[in-house]
Amino acid sequence: MPADLTGRLRRFWSPRPASDSTEERVGALPWDLATALPLPFVCQDEAGRGTLRELVTARVTQCALSRICAMCGQSLDAPPLVLLGTRREEGRNAFSVPPMHAGCADHAHAAYTGLDDPVLGHESGEEWVLVRTGGFDLERPHDREAGSRPLFVPNAILPAP
Repeated sequence: MPADLTGRLRRFWSPRPASDSTEERVGALPWDLATALPLPFVCQDEAGRGTLRELVTARVTQCALSRICAMCGQSLDAPPLVLLGTRREEGRNAFSVPPMHAGCADHAHAAYTGLDDPVLGHESGEEWVLVRTGGFDLERPHDREAGSRPLFVPNAILPAP
């Protein structure tokens, strides 16, 4: 295979490196019409439609297996990874929303704190927290019928900056 074609195919198959700017990454997202907030990658179907209320299971799996940000959908190429979850999830050390870039998680935390609507598959009125980690383990549900979700378990908690 010619070197030029090999290089083009490698770029096509390789994950996109994340933009340096959180504003660029989040600004490129479609909007959730009900909340007037950017619609996270993990809430979108393949056509970019969805609702901030629910996680799309296929996207949760894609984020976990391809190490891409739940917010912007770009590569999680360098730690820290940040898990956004509820105070209850923090207590059990298992989160249902895949990891994000630090800037994306900060943006999501600021945007979702105080919302009265359900967000990211959680009940309304939840207290959101951020947990910084160097990596995570994925726990897949054993009983799909019960509506179980995959869980992201941080394997090393990092201190806040």
